[in-house]
Amino acid sequence: MATTLYGELNDDLFDSLSKIKLLACDVDGVFSDGRIYLGNDSEELKAFHTRDGYGVKALVSHGVVVAVITGRQSRIVENRMRALNVAHIIQGEENKSEALERLMGELGVTSEEVAAVGDDMPDTGMFLHAHVKIAVADAHPFVKQQANWSTHLPGGFGAVREIADTILQAKGIVNDIFGASV
Repeated sequence: MATTLYGELNDDLFDSLSKIKLLACDVDGVFSDGRIYLGNDSEELKAFHTRDGYGVKALVSHGVVVAVITGRQSRIVENRMRALNVAHIIQGEENKSEALERLMGELGVTSEEVAAVGDDMPDTGMFLHAHVKIAVADAHPFVKQQANWSTHLPGGFGAVREIADTILQAKGIVNDIFGASV
């Protein structure tokens, strides 16, 4: 067993994380707690954790491509992901499996180089193309059954940072991260 910043992880899984070149994430329930706040004028609000932002920026700065694939369309998501230098923001996508497969083709990565993270059943489509399948701690039970790793932290409360830190630790560069959180 490998010892990570967040606890023990299977050696094979830890080794697989060292090969990750693309991290594909759902948004609602992964970057946020899954709740959507709607105002009287249809204004939509979501909360994002700055630690997750720092983790994404660290991955990107070390050459790991981060993508979001979400079924919803939201200007908030666009703005947040742009601030984190996420180059691939795929919104309004009902078929996450096809979206990830297209992205992998564009980037020239294999499934062994892909990790996907989700919290609910539509996200498992991404698992078909990812070697590392990640469920956040508070994911739907079906998603956890399909995953080969469940985070200690829940969606919206540092799960993405846990994933980022663990990938960087597996690559041997977790101590090389500096900069400001966003």
